[in-house]
Amino acid sequence: MTASDKLKVLLTSAAAKVPLLNALRTAAKRINSSALIVAGDSNSPVVSQYFADDFWLMPHSTKASTNDIIAGLVQRKISHVLPSRDGELLFWARLKPQLEEQGIRVLISPERAVQSCLDKHEFSNQLISKGFPVIPSFEEPAGDSPLWVVKERTGAGSQSLGLALDTTAALQHAAALKQPIFQPYIQGREISIDAWLNCEGKLKANIYRYRVKVQHGESQISQTTPLPQYDAMIRDALQTLQLTGPVVMQAIIDRQQQLHIIECNCRFGGASTLGIRAGVDSLYWSLAESCGLDVNAMPFTPASNPITQVRYAGDLYL
Repeated sequence: MTASDKLKVLLTSAAAKVPLLNALRTAAKRINSSALIVAGDSNSPVVSQYFADDFWLMPHSTKASTNDIIAGLVQRKISHVLPSRDGELLFWARLKPQLEEQGIRVLISPERAVQSCLDKHEFSNQLISKGFPVIPSFEEPAGDSPLWVVKERTGAGSQSLGLALDTTAALQHAAALKQPIFQPYIQGREISIDAWLNCEGKLKANIYRYRVKVQHGESQISQTTPLPQYDAMIRDALQTLQLTGPVVMQAIIDRQQQLHIIECNCRFGGASTLGIRAGVDSLYWSLAESCGLDVNAMPFTPASNPITQVRYAGDLYL
């Protein structure tokens, strides 16, 4: 029996991530038409449970809950786990080797790579030391930057972000944060790069998308754009981080068309379904690779024209 014969995929922290859940189902059923998708969350009710084949009211992803979570995975015959929230990535990365011994694949990067991406200060220092154009981070304002971006050193932190603050305002904003870091403010346009790397950390594909409208930290309107001049740099940076699976890198392109890397989320992003539509078939490739299929032989065919994605609310009647 191969891994694809018993495809039952758990989406953790599923919340209201219906587009992601539907994309995951489409990918799984391309491998096995009988594949099932389980929405998992520590709260109930959540929107996603009405779109999944099953729902699991899960324990919180903490060390104290590890045995209960493993038992729940085995009991439900879960074959794959796709973590979807920054705060749980390190938990699942650490658990990944143990679960693989039981035939459960966790679709996430190795622990060391996850740790490097979650710690924004370590992330910038690591890539700067390798010569990549990363926005530096400091534990206190340093240098001659007139304006600063202030954020938490770890976590998503979009709600606690201080943008384009002078030094006095930056220090005041930082006083309300747990572990603040300071980055020089660079004026330009933010870009997201959806990418997928195989289990050996080799980049297979990436696309670029502009966040046209952002609400509550998530992109509501996004549009792909061709930027091949940055491909080699993005490939080398992602491979240096030794990432695997679906990731999203954030960067700024300034007025001189120079790219400045901000950070990297080592998970499927909120608008990464646009990346799938544009050719980065990340969920399918992750599942296929874990099931022993030859992903290297699968073509990457990027969309020939820009694609605009618009996120909007919808209704479901039961």
